[in-house]
Order: sequence, then structure tokens, then C-alpha cells
Amino acid sequence: MKSKAIFAGSKENIYRVYGEDTLAQLHRMLDISSEVYTAEMIAQDNLSDVEYIFSTWGMVALSEEEIKQYLPSLRSVFYAAGTVQNFARPFLNCGVKVFSAWAANAVPVAEYTTAQIVLANKGFFLSSRLASDGKYEAAKALFENYKGNYGTKIGIIGAGMIGKLVIKMLKNYSFDILVFDPFLPDETAEELGVTKTSLDEIFSECNVVSNHLANNEQTKDILDGRLFERMLPYSTFINTGRGAQVVEKDLINVLKKHKDVTAILDVTCPEPPTADSEFFTLPNCILTPHSAGSSGEEVKRMSRFMLDEYINLTNEKSVKYEVTLKMLETMA
Repeated sequence: MKSKAIFAGSKENIYRVYGEDTLAQLHRMLDISSEVYTAEMIAQDNLSDVEYIFSTWGMVALSEEEIKQYLPSLRSVFYAAGTVQNFARPFLNCGVKVFSAWAANAVPVAEYTTAQIVLANKGFFLSSRLASDGKYEAAKALFENYKGNYGTKIGIIGAGMIGKLVIKMLKNYSFDILVFDPFLPDETAEELGVTKTSLDEIFSECNVVSNHLANNEQTKDILDGRLFERMLPYSTFINTGRGAQVVEKDLINVLKKHKDVTAILDVTCPEPPTADSEFFTLPNCILTPHSAGSSGEEVKRMSRFMLDEYINLTNEKSVKYEVTLKMLETMA
């Protein structure tokens, strides 16, 4: 007899993230309908025999009491997206395993970041604006101030899943990589070929600084004006982590004062910025609409990762992406 499972969360997101091949395989292996359950539907239906939930962005948030009452047989949640902070704890407290496709979502973020770092070292962002405005000689003169991609120092803030993947991708270049991450073991840093150091040193010495810190109370406002003032001439700050980690008024002041410093912000707080934000008027601030993460066909990678986790789990093979309560303390 097939195990019972449901899709939960947003119907639009489920059928965007779960590709046809993945859906077909789930239907072959499980007793799972095409219905996508909201929290209200879970409370109204008889789901006492459901063992597995498959979800993605928009996953329902349930209390421990609701999980015990409505889903007493639930064994695992497979979340085909990144952060599980908004829903995971009650499930974990009820003994339900939670799996996340954070590693799949890390791939496009790392690809995006690597591309931005390479372009930043070539002075692409500011010089292209000048050239596009017909100021070709000024663009050429500005371009000459950038160090390029040989022997340049790159600062990585946070060496979790995404940070590590960025580091590995950067190994294709001749960079000197500095890392700030209090949780990174010395032996892991040695394996990665990076130098562990302080935030002060990263902002003082690196031509590009890229933020990948986990989003929690300890990291809120950790990147402030004291650090941004240390940035080198013609250096670049990239944020694909979270906007709340940056004291944005401090960053704005530094960008206004040091017009050769560039900020590439894929995340802000709030997101998007308020209509009167000076981010919109600063020529050395590049805003992108939270585009680093999985998009287009990339999102289907996440559901494939979760399908593979289900297969490994039910065949008693090792799993790679199980989330624990301890991990939630440092995960994004």
C-alpha cells in the first residue's frame, strides 16, 4: 500500500516549483492527490493517515497542537525552497523530520554572487553607467582604477551553504579569499583554502565584500557605518543575505560620501525600499529585485532535491538536507 502524502501551501507555487517529471514520480510512489492544502483545509479535512507533506514557498504554519490534532501520523515535511524558519520549529518539536532544499537554492545565489564579484572587480557597474550616458572617456578613466580579477582580495561574510559554494566557485579565479564566520572550524577554513579574519579586516582589505550571514537577532544591524567607512577606494559591497543585517542609513551616508564605492543590493529592509529611499537616487547603488535566488526553470531543481531526499529516506539511505532545531540557531 502506498504511503499517504499531501501538497501544502500555495497552489501557484507548488505547480511552479514541482516540474512535470517530479510530480509524475511522486504520484507513482505515493498516494497523493493534486489538491494543495491550506491551513484551513488541513483543519477541515480528515488527514490522520498523512505521513508526508511536500511544499515550497508559502508553506503553511501550524502550531504543535494543530499538528498533533490534524496530522498525527505525519513523519516528514519536504520543503522545496530555502529557509524554514517561519514554520519548522513546531514540526520538529512534534518529532516530524523537516528537509529543506536550501542547497538547491544556494546554487543560483552563489552563481549570481560570483558573477557580480567578477564584474565588480572590472568596474562594470559604475563605468557602464557612464559609457551608456555617452561619457566614454570618463568611463574609461574610471575603469582604470579597478584591480581586475587577479590576486584581488574578496571578503565573504558568512560561510554557510551559500558562502561555501561561493568560495568554491571563486576557486576558478586567482583570488585571495578572506572569511568572517565565528562558526567556521579552522580545519574547514583550511580545506576551503580561505583565511579566517575579522569584519574589520575584511572591510579594510577587500576589494569586494559579499554578505551571506544567517538571518537572526544576533546578525541584525551587524554591518554598520563603522565598517562601511573602512571600505577601500573603488570597492564593492554585495548583499544577497538579508537587508536587516545592514544599517542602511549608514550605508547610504557612506555611498554619498565615497562616490567610488559601489553597493549591489539584492535585498533591503524593507523590501522593496520605501519610495523615498535614497537608494533609488544614488548612482553608486545598484538594486536588483531579490533575483539571486532560484528563478525560471531553476526552481525545479529544488523539488528534485526533495524528491531525492524522500527516496533516500524511505530506502534507508543517507539524507543530506535534514534540518534540526540546533541548525535553526545559525541557518538563514
